[in-house]
Amino acid sequence: QLAESGGGLVQPGGSLRLSCAASGFTFDYYMIGWFRQAPGKEREGVSCASIGENIIYYSDSVKGRFTVSADSAKKIVYLQMNNLKPEDTAVYYCAVGNGLVVAPTHLGLNGLRLWGQGTQVTVSS
Repeated sequence: QLAESGGGLVQPGGSLRLSCAASGFTFDYYMIGWFRQAPGKEREGVSCASIGENIIYYSDSVKGRFTVSADSAKKIVYLQMNNLKPEDTAVYYCAVGNGLVVAPTHLGLNGLRLWGQGTQVTVSS
């Protein structure tokens, strides 16, 4: 299972850190993706990563502002979100899969295995 936490309401320019905790496995052996879905929009991949190989990709919309990291046991992956903008408002999901999908306009996972329950991030003054 994947359990997410850390969402909330923040003002523009603020920061939040989301957590994605694995139960029964570690992120050494799976790829992880962070996705978001805003009302009326399609789900968007914002980052995908191989934690075991320390390979991380970010979408252009979040590059330089969001950072993925993991704890030393590789059982929790974090999405640090800085300089948040109103357009970052969405429900954020983590997921694990077997492989990374990296394309010019798309980040994702193949062989999806698990999704987190999602956590709401609202950026508003």
